[in-house]
Amino acid sequence: MKRIILVLLVFCSFVSCKNEDKQIDAEEVTHETSESIETIKKQSVAELKAKLIEEGFQIFDYVDEKTQDTVIMQQYFIAFLKRGPIRNQNEEEATKLQSEHLAHLGKMYELGYADISGPFGDDGDIRGITIYNVPTLKMADSLANADPMVKAGRLIIELHPWWAAKGFPLR
Repeated sequence: MKRIILVLLVFCSFVSCKNEDKQIDAEEVTHETSESIETIKKQSVAELKAKLIEEGFQIFDYVDEKTQDTVIMQQYFIAFLKRGPIRNQNEEEATKLQSEHLAHLGKMYELGYADISGPFGDDGDIRGITIYNVPTLKMADSLANADPMVKAGRLIIELHPWWAAKGFPLR
């Protein structure tokens, strides 16, 4: 269990850094987040809507009563990674699968298919989530089921469509 936690911490550190040799402080992260939000804001609502529709995403928009801004809602897909039926791997096999699992999630993030992934803090049947930023359920399902932990039966996937405002950061 200690190894798994250590591997998760290393993965989280890896994903949060764009370059292993570069230290990123909170001010830089805030600046990068602001830049990505500004890029989205610089596009007109019509341009952003057209781009998302062209790429096959499901969207709708509404006007925020308080700010009078048009908010574009985009459909994402949340994959709940649940405890699978095959958990009899020895420690070495489980550690190797965990490493491959983290590499898969990192690749999904780097390719832009997943926006965020992470484990839950309890020891329940739902082990973690990944939010896929892809246009179709079929694509999200294919990517989620390509995870080595899922292929080995150690995890199973439960997918749900989820709507979120485009360009809004986590706080």
